[in-house]
Amino acid sequence: MTITAPTTELVTAPADTDPAAQEEAFAEKVFGALLGAQETQAAFVGHRLGWYQALVDGPLTSTELAERTGTAERYAREWLEHQTVAGWLACDNPEADHSERRFRLPPAHVAVLTDPESLSHVLPFACLVAGLGKHLDTIIGAYRTGGGVSWAELGEDPREAQAAGNRPLFVKQLGHELLASVPDIDAALRAGGRVADIGAGFAWSSIGVAQAYPAATVDAYDIDAPSVEAARRNIAEAGLADRVRAHCVDAGTIDPDQPYDLVMALECIHDLPDPVSVLATMRRLAGDTGTVVVMDENVGETFTGEPDDVERLMYGFSLMCCLPDGKAHECSVETGTVMRPSTFEGYAIEAGFSSVEILPIDNDFFRFYRLR
Repeated sequence: MTITAPTTELVTAPADTDPAAQEEAFAEKVFGALLGAQETQAAFVGHRLGWYQALVDGPLTSTELAERTGTAERYAREWLEHQTVAGWLACDNPEADHSERRFRLPPAHVAVLTDPESLSHVLPFACLVAGLGKHLDTIIGAYRTGGGVSWAELGEDPREAQAAGNRPLFVKQLGHELLASVPDIDAALRAGGRVADIGAGFAWSSIGVAQAYPAATVDAYDIDAPSVEAARRNIAEAGLADRVRAHCVDAGTIDPDQPYDLVMALECIHDLPDPVSVLATMRRLAGDTGTVVVMDENVGETFTGEPDDVERLMYGFSLMCCLPDGKAHECSVETGTVMRPSTFEGYAIEAGFSSVEILPIDNDFFRFYRLR
């Protein structure tokens, strides 16, 4: 998926430009951010109340939408009209009385807002941002004291949104395309390989691997009990309980009877207070013959200060979520979301690996490392 974001360029005009024009240009940038924040909040409301999903089957009036979702008509009307002027919805008859206006989801918007396994399904990230916004006072308090705010404190909304945001990649691409592009990993999994999924969350990554490789078995490990409960439900609903198991346990305590063929940690190493110990555990679980793969953010080699949409996104998540969570634990290395390749390589070498290879997997947002 490729997302074209609004310009991130620093508002700087040539030396002969009127300073007032520069000021106006920056004011417009801030105003655009304001509109985006409002739309993100409204998207969170629409998702939580089931309004987008209700519109999938066809146009509805505000009264029909409210009746189908058990919500208040006056709020539904205001939301529908806002979503229309914002370009998220369309109105078939805007000239009609408000009680007769019919609103619909344009076909091109359906997957983006309602299909949980579409690679275009971006709505969860809007919900993540809005969900984190509910904790701004707590986060600001941590900024003042140097403390942290853990994932447990952030609660259900960010946890669910994070899992939903990665679900399309994990279910649609991880096994079928990304791991399949690495010949020896592909061969091992086709032959019935054993996989350890560290920090598996809701287990969409484990499910994606198992669906792509019918002979493989997967152990999904996570220490967050609500995530493991959700993982077990997802595994059962996918019909994979015979080959995928979710464990609520610290991976460092695992003592398998034989090495795993693949040990993977997907978008979680940067969150860990002690990534070295987890990487060392992964090395032990893989033994002498298994493969260790880590997926983390595809940020630049160094900080340049130049406009970059991926880093803009990752720094935003780091400010509100990953860095506060990292600082919520004692003796944390405080990595944050923007983990540079050199930082990760340092962790890996300290954990006992001899080298770090960046796999030739093309993805806008994530980089894949193979540790040897």
